[in-house]
Amino acid sequence: MTTATLPMLDLAQYQGEHRAEFLRQLRVASRDVGFFYLTGHGISLEAQQQMLAISREFFALPLADKMQVQMLNSPHFRGYTRLNGELTRGQPDQREQFDIMREDEVVGLPTSNALWRRLVGPNQWPTALPALKPALLSFQQQLTDVTVTLLRAMLEALELPANALDHTIAGLNGQEGPYQHMKIVRYPVATANASKQGVGAHKDPGYLTLVLQDQQAGLEVETADGWVLAEPVPGAFVVNIGELLEMASNGYLKATTHRVTSPQRHDRYSVAFFMAAQLDATVPVLPLNAELAAEAQGPATDPANPLLRQVGDNTLKGRLRSHRDVAARHYPELAQAS
Repeated sequence: MTTATLPMLDLAQYQGEHRAEFLRQLRVASRDVGFFYLTGHGISLEAQQQMLAISREFFALPLADKMQVQMLNSPHFRGYTRLNGELTRGQPDQREQFDIMREDEVVGLPTSNALWRRLVGPNQWPTALPALKPALLSFQQQLTDVTVTLLRAMLEALELPANALDHTIAGLNGQEGPYQHMKIVRYPVATANASKQGVGAHKDPGYLTLVLQDQQAGLEVETADGWVLAEPVPGAFVVNIGELLEMASNGYLKATTHRVTSPQRHDRYSVAFFMAAQLDATVPVLPLNAELAAEAQGPATDPANPLLRQVGDNTLKGRLRSHRDVAARHYPELAQAS
């Protein structure tokens, strides 16, 4: 294991005199590595530390308070998941987490060809920590704004119009903006005989992911030279490309396999935000110019987990595989197939 030399990009340069150089660096980082650090995003270190602090408050609650909002209650896959409750590649992850998405109302019943509509609905919120709701929703919106700006910059880096994917993030049910999914996470210190799989090796399914880390390392990125450790950098988010963006660019942009190894000395806390196209969207193949198109080799394929261009179907597939208890309770007709 080596320490990552991930690219460091400054989003503030996108609007400044170094715009062209920023776009060049962004294209290289997104194609060759698929992971990079992002500074200049406008979210203060103080705001980041406050989010980590309230995350610690939530996980310090008695188990009964956390179980009040367990994900098993929610057909929308929102809420608390205890240790070993989520699976990656069929193996339990050694983490506890709390997931939210956009705060929506349930609108009608899903049709037989759009079962993903069951994903739309409200979040759960613990009564024992009322400050959690405004803090998480506000932070989620701030991260959304950063990813929308970054997505548009990435399209410009591919010599495409910045709004080339705007129609896929135009909103669902009258709401504006992309699909949102955020989770706060605690990785407990690994015990002697326990699995060290904080999160198993995987790729993210959406357009872009932002990760806020505390001071504990653990995020590892697979590269051509093996696994490298993405050390926490104060104030910076770790960004990675998701599979939807790899599909949209016909494989020019790289969705990279990564994992989290359980910490050895202190519990590790992080916040992960996943931005994607809206659930009713179908991801297009972007019309790259001849030079870039010649370098695009098509998206990676996994026969055990095929990618679907219809975003809702692809999202639901992933949630069913990761949270089998929720699938069994709320999607019994699909649970066997997942």
